[in-house]
This record gives sequence, C-alpha cells and structure tokens, in this order.
Amino acid sequence: MESNLSKVGETINASEYMTSREIAEVTCKEHKNVLAAIRLMEESWIKVTGLNFKLSEYTDSTGRKLPMYKLNKTECLYIATKFNDEARAKLVIRWEELERANRMGNFNVPKSFREALLLAAEQQEVIENQQKQIEEKNAKIEADKPKVLFSEAVSASNKSILVRELAKLITQNGYQIGEKQLYERLRKAGYLCSVGESRNQPTQTYMNIGLFEIKKRVIMDGDEAKVYNTTVVTPKGVHYFINKFLGKGMK
Repeated sequence: MESNLSKVGETINASEYMTSREIAEVTCKEHKNVLAAIRLMEESWIKVTGLNFKLSEYTDSTGRKLPMYKLNKTECLYIATKFNDEARAKLVIRWEELERANRMGNFNVPKSFREALLLAAEQQEVIENQQKQIEEKNAKIEADKPKVLFSEAVSASNKSILVRELAKLITQNGYQIGEKQLYERLRKAGYLCSVGESRNQPTQTYMNIGLFEIKKRVIMDGDEAKVYNTTVVTPKGVHYFINKFLGKGMK
C-alpha cells in the first residue's frame, strides 16, 4: 500500500478520473474486489460504448508493479451500480467534492505530509457531514413511512371494516393499539355508547355523519330468530380515525 500522501496527490492531479485504488478507499472496499467488479462489467461497457476501461499500474511498497484502472465519472458511476447504497452514495459525494474543488481551483498538490493530512482531514469532515445529511434524510423517510402506509391503506379501502380490523390497521402502521383498547377509546370519546344494550354501538351523531354503520345478522336458535347488531367503520370513518391517530388526536 502507498502512503496517504501519494494517494492524495494522485487524486488531486487527476481530477478528470478516479483510480480503482481511490474507489476502493472511498467505498471502504478491498482493491481486489473493486478490480473484480470493473472486470466483470467491462464486457457490457464495451458492447455499449465500444471502449475499454483505461488500465494502468502502480508501484506498491515492495516495488511490485500492480494493475489499477483509471475511470472517468461516468465509468465510475456505472461500476458503482455493483455496489450497495452506502458505497454508491460515498462515490457520488466524492465526485461532487472533486468537481467543486476543481471549479474553485483548489487542486493543489500538498507540499508536505502535514498538508496532506490536513487536506485529508478536511475532506473526511465534508464526507462525514454529507453522510450525516443523507442519514438524517433517510431517518425522516423512515419516520414518515407509517403516514405513507396509512394513506395507501386508506386509499385502497372501499368497504366498511370491523373495529378490530381498524385496530390492526392502526397497529401495522406504527400506533400500537388492540381491539379492546380501541373500543374503550371510542366509548370514552363518545363515538360509541357505553352502557346497556347499545354498548359498543355508534351514537346517533356519528352515525348521522357517516363514520359508522350497523350490520344486522339474523341467527336462528331453534324456531326463534335472534338479531345481532355489529358495529362497522365506514371508509369515511377509516379516513377520519386514521387522521385522528396520526395527529394524536385520540386521548
């Protein structure tokens, strides 16, 4: 392996390309694995462009001449499709740094090992800050997933559902609640009746605005027909209660 000084100098002197060794360094991969990925994808690249990747070499600490590739930005990003999301992101960020520094005229070869270390530290800080921004963005996407799932689930709902199905829907999307607890919440908030034969049936107010329906079932018990009422939540009610729970409007 060459020293950090030679790596920095090599990168800065070659703003129009990135070596396979630098790709390995930026993506935290072994150079041999990067070489393997490049060779694996070179055949399809030749078919499309008619061009080979530029093969070069470097001298390691023991004096051996070893192969490496020099790839332009398009070639680098093509090879990056073989990498995972984190490695691809690091490579994209690195190219943005190179291009930004090139526009600002900052591609100066360090005059000492100390300058090289300072430059490397500055570059690492930029990478870490940008990586932090990516992680924060991804965290926000993850945090918003329940809302997205709720929206998709509600949009797909075109029929009335049981209260226990509403509880499952809410739980699956990040708000833990069981059927009994949901019934209790609905009674406490005045959506459902609390006592008597009408217990767990919707109050007239919320029936009138279309949040609930009552489904009647007739069951024969010998010669006697018994009628049972079942409370169901309408599609409008599903929208309504999902908005309530997402906004933490249910106490």
